[in-house]
Amino acid sequence: MNKLIAAIGLTLIAAGAARAAGNVDAGKALTEKYACFSCHGKDFNTPIDPSYPKLAGQHRDYLEHALKAYKRGDGANGRNNAIMTGQVKPLSDQDIKDVAAYLHSLPTSLATHR
Repeated sequence: MNKLIAAIGLTLIAAGAARAAGNVDAGKALTEKYACFSCHGKDFNTPIDPSYPKLAGQHRDYLEHALKAYKRGDGANGRNNAIMTGQVKPLSDQDIKDVAAYLHSLPTSLATHR
């Protein structure tokens, strides 16, 4: 009985950790729903304009921070971009985590120089 309770507890902890990190499949569905690829490119590595960021493989915490800043808009600690602000307004905090998890999971052309 104790082993069963321990196994259930570990499963719940793992599920909570996965949710906290974001759900890749849910994030993919959200990027499709909001057509993020129309500006950031089909693979999220080839944006339609060089001033738009490549999102594939970007750090999850950076993506979450950026999306939350766009959601805040032009206020304190916010980012001002009419398109992005409109896109992220309906997203919940969990939606933002899911989108960040999905984009982070994608193959990237980003490079790290040391």
